[in-house]
Amino acid sequence: QVQLVESGGGLVQAGGSLRLSCTASGRAFSRYGVGWFRQVPEKEREFVATISGSGGSTYYADSVKGRFTISRDNAKNTVSLQMNSLKPEDTAVYYCAASRRFLATSSGAYDYWGQGTQVTVSS
Repeated sequence: QVQLVESGGGLVQAGGSLRLSCTASGRAFSRYGVGWFRQVPEKEREFVATISGSGGSTYYADSVKGRFTISRDNAKNTVSLQMNSLKPEDTAVYYCAASRRFLATSSGAYDYWGQGTQVTVSS
């Protein structure tokens, strides 16, 4: 069992930066890949980025590639998402999730989810 808690969301102007954190509790966190997803009302949850259990492999959605960076610190049971050059279309609730699969991009592959944190980018 893994419990996940996101933090770091907020309001930022376009072009600005935010850093989201996902803190996990539970055992064997390094065995899980962690992904970030985002969702706006009345739309499907969208894949953003994922990182392998070791942290050695990452994968990004095309829409955030070059602007967002995912990283993890297994000693602290945390995964971070550094978001730079933010755009109004990045506005969403951001969720972190844990999966035993390698670099999964489908939300159905994730077994554990956090409660989400709101990110709002003003134009």
